[in-house]
Amino acid sequence: MTASLHRLHRPGEPSLEPMLQLVAGDLNQVNAVILDRMKSDIPLIPELAGHLIAGGGKRMRPMLTLASARLIGYTGKRHHRLAAAVEFIHTATLLHDDVVDGSDLRRGKRTANIIWGNPASVLVGDFLFSRSFELMVEDGSLKVLKILSNASAVIAEGEVNQLTAARRIDLAEQRYLDIIDAKTAALFAAACRISAVVAERPEVEEAALDAYGRNLGIAFQLVDDAIDYISDAGVMGKDAGDDFREGKMTLPVILAYARGDAEARKFWKAAIGGHRVADADLAEAVDRVRATRAIDDTLARARHYGQRAIDALGPFGTGVAKEAMVEAVEFAVARAY
Repeated sequence: MTASLHRLHRPGEPSLEPMLQLVAGDLNQVNAVILDRMKSDIPLIPELAGHLIAGGGKRMRPMLTLASARLIGYTGKRHHRLAAAVEFIHTATLLHDDVVDGSDLRRGKRTANIIWGNPASVLVGDFLFSRSFELMVEDGSLKVLKILSNASAVIAEGEVNQLTAARRIDLAEQRYLDIIDAKTAALFAAACRISAVVAERPEVEEAALDAYGRNLGIAFQLVDDAIDYISDAGVMGKDAGDDFREGKMTLPVILAYARGDAEARKFWKAAIGGHRVADADLAEAVDRVRATRAIDDTLARARHYGQRAIDALGPFGTGVAKEAMVEAVEFAVARAY
């Protein structure tokens, strides 16, 4: 087993720094596009959009577009605008999600909907979606347009699926996986795949980058769902226990409920039903997910998908880009430790 794969299976200190260094110059170009396309004669639009876009996010998705381009040796410039389009799609979904969830914090700051209100957040999200499609059309590739527009539709479907699954104590594990595949992994996959399209690489490389992004996205979301029960707002960048209070059946809860005795199941039914959401109830929920090893097994599942992401890079030769993309997977999984 190589050192990088070995590190995935134990707590370590992997970082996004290698990927940041790899794409730094390209990322500056992407940021310039983002700033330019956020402009509007309506002052509220760049003000509100800038609050989130400049709010300390890692730019993970556009970085994946840029890193994938480096991996396959693309030397053009088209991916800069497309990476900006990916970030606009992501930011638009965050604005809408915070309205739907009634969130107070995002990346450790007050959410846009708390500052400016729900209508403004929804409408600026719509503006960013429109900007992303402008960038896609300007690129001129129908295939790129198909990939990113499909990802946008799938994300919306995933969010609706999650909305209708809220407070459903009987939620099946497969439906949960379908939700995170749609609402998180779809954009990771598309962000990676479009680089192979603009570079005119073979279909096998498109599929490999898609698989890398998709499995990384699933691992990323599994870790997020675990962290909600083992961390605080300083680490999460949102209120700890948000998923619990919103009645979301994430994998830690699905496992804890399935493994619980009659008393535990009574607790989870009341909690997910919205009847036990106090701080003391959250503390009890944390104890129960820990006692059933639901957190450990959720993180083990994340490592599994992380390994699948790394394996998907098999067709590509070794080098700095591949090493950075492997470490990005390790970073995504290690956030919980």
